[in-house]
Amino acid sequence: MKIGFDNEKYINMQSEYIRKRIDKFGDKLYLEFGGKLFDDYHASRVLPGFAPDSKLKMLLQLADHAEVVIVIGADAIERNKKREDLGITYDKDVLRLIEEYRSCGLYVGSVVVTMFSGQPAAIAFKEKLERKGIKVYRHYSIEGYPTNVSHIVSDEGFGKNDYIETTRPLVVITAPGPGSGKMATCLSQLYHENKRGIKAGYAKFETFPIWNIPLKHPVNLAYEAATADLNDINMIDPFHLEAYGETTVNYNRDIEIFPVLNAVFEKIYGENPYKSPTDMGVNMVGNCIIDDAIVSEASLMEIIRRYYKYLRAMAYGDDVTNEIYKIELLMKQAKITTDDRKVTVAAKKRAELLRVPTAAIELEDGTIITSKTSELLGASAALILNSLKYLGGIADDVHLIAPKAFEPIQALKTEYLGSQNPRLHSDEVLIALALSALDDPNARKAMEQLPKLSGCQVHTSDLLSDVDIKTFKRLNVDLTSEPVITKQKIK
Repeated sequence: MKIGFDNEKYINMQSEYIRKRIDKFGDKLYLEFGGKLFDDYHASRVLPGFAPDSKLKMLLQLADHAEVVIVIGADAIERNKKREDLGITYDKDVLRLIEEYRSCGLYVGSVVVTMFSGQPAAIAFKEKLERKGIKVYRHYSIEGYPTNVSHIVSDEGFGKNDYIETTRPLVVITAPGPGSGKMATCLSQLYHENKRGIKAGYAKFETFPIWNIPLKHPVNLAYEAATADLNDINMIDPFHLEAYGETTVNYNRDIEIFPVLNAVFEKIYGENPYKSPTDMGVNMVGNCIIDDAIVSEASLMEIIRRYYKYLRAMAYGDDVTNEIYKIELLMKQAKITTDDRKVTVAAKKRAELLRVPTAAIELEDGTIITSKTSELLGASAALILNSLKYLGGIADDVHLIAPKAFEPIQALKTEYLGSQNPRLHSDEVLIALALSALDDPNARKAMEQLPKLSGCQVHTSDLLSDVDIKTFKRLNVDLTSEPVITKQKIK
């Protein structure tokens, strides 16, 4: 993979900048942490060289000074809201995050249930956490939030929220997903700390949009594509432009809420230490891009991938018309089409020629490998085997899996497990390959090539089963598919 981002520089620069922000306020800094602390695959796709756990490693440099507070909305618990990328509910993700943070060496101080109004599921979750020895605090819905500042910054507003007891100078406020109430939690704490005579500050850490690159830079356009369901819009920060005469990029929600934040800060402290939403941020990502061309190309491909994601959702009946329309506009701004993705063109041409489902992969050296659905293998399974042969220097006519090995697997699927599709999925062919590798040196050599698929681009001419999608995800392959449902995919 071509590198366009200096990951080591980022980790060092970002942690140092946060240290300076802590020193600016004195006693304590509440850092609203947007996005994912680890497994940030969007950032790693649009910034080649950015490691998915970069932000975690950065924070670990501050581990002795930091504690984590996880925020979850009571309504999200009540509605069993799910993280789309992981397929688990927010409350289960809170438990997962606690374990992940602790295993990495971060101190998790507590959990805050926000917008609490006595929801039964939220009460049960609070009690479950407390049985595990985890401190839980409740923050309530405040009438008139966020515009009625005089009421919000009062004993009847922030004052009725539980005071979160913290012990370290850097308090990282994070959540399973957007809309959990991170900012309100930070502001509530500033109110309570001020009443106790503690000098506390607030800062915001969002990776995207990147404030010090152009508004319509492909990286920032890719962020809009990634948040199409939230309708985030990148904008020039007018407050920063007025205060400093400098053009910077922020997004609509932060710009819209800034006058309210300004009034809240003035109500608490008598003045606002920040002149703009950009001032509040501590994001150093833009300073660590080392090859703009590589980063730009990767971001354009991400926009196309996001487009296909919503085409898939629409094919299965979801109402994502607005999201598709927004990404189509972004593609027009970026002057790209789906044909700018090489594997898309290769898979579609192969399917038109053969009239069967096909797949294509672009390997690290730029080589395009294709495959087709056959009586034995689905296109995804065949693509993996074809790629491994190429990477291992194995001739096309060599059988990595003995033909006779397919028969008992197909019999198991159709006669005992009730499947109507005898073809092997990608996970099944990998298991068969692993068994062949016990005795066959070619199969063993092919298995050893699997890590080289990581980061490769794949496109299929029709929609895949969940099994094949999960296999590609585990291989860390960037997958897109035409929004075509074939009969063999309906099971």
